[in-house]
Amino acid sequence: MRVAIYARVSTGGQTVENQLPKLHTWAQAAGHEVVGEFVDHAISGLKGRSKRPALDRMLKLVAQRKVDVVAATELTRLGRSVAHLAQLAEELRALGVGLFVHSMGLDTSTPAGQLLYGMLSLVAQFERDLLVERTHAGLDRARRQGKRLGRPPLSPWTERRVVDLLNGGATVAATARAAGCCRMTVDKVKRAMHAT
Repeated sequence: MRVAIYARVSTGGQTVENQLPKLHTWAQAAGHEVVGEFVDHAISGLKGRSKRPALDRMLKLVAQRKVDVVAATELTRLGRSVAHLAQLAEELRALGVGLFVHSMGLDTSTPAGQLLYGMLSLVAQFERDLLVERTHAGLDRARRQGKRLGRPPLSPWTERRVVDLLNGGATVAATARAAGCCRMTVDKVKRAMHAT
């Protein structure tokens, strides 16, 4: 069988070195041919296909019927949203392509594998929802305790520099670079200038 290997990490500080060898070893032991290795670096599993270039390239290869099985180490590497996982599973199923998830031995070419995939997709979404809920609870607690959230305020000197650059005709991007702050901060100062 022709296998496309997919790996993903969420942040730039992470590596796929733990993912790829497992999948190559599995493919070799099963007598499969690896026809492509697709890696998305520093991209959230919540992002869809359009924001994950390696996933998009892999699915184009799948659509060309050059792949029999897509392999990943964990379900969460493929996605963290039930909608994305369900869409991916349906796309693969419609093309007659199997899905192998190493960490759980999941193989969607079997009816039991298809059922398990559906259940695990729901669990992945549930875990994400819990994470969001805990994050919001922590932020609410911090607000109640009077902690300041978000970016620290601009120093008066930096704010004056931003205003001077904008008044001088600099773009938002150029102002942000020159003043050493982010574009959102410059946009906020610009809106405040126009409001007065």
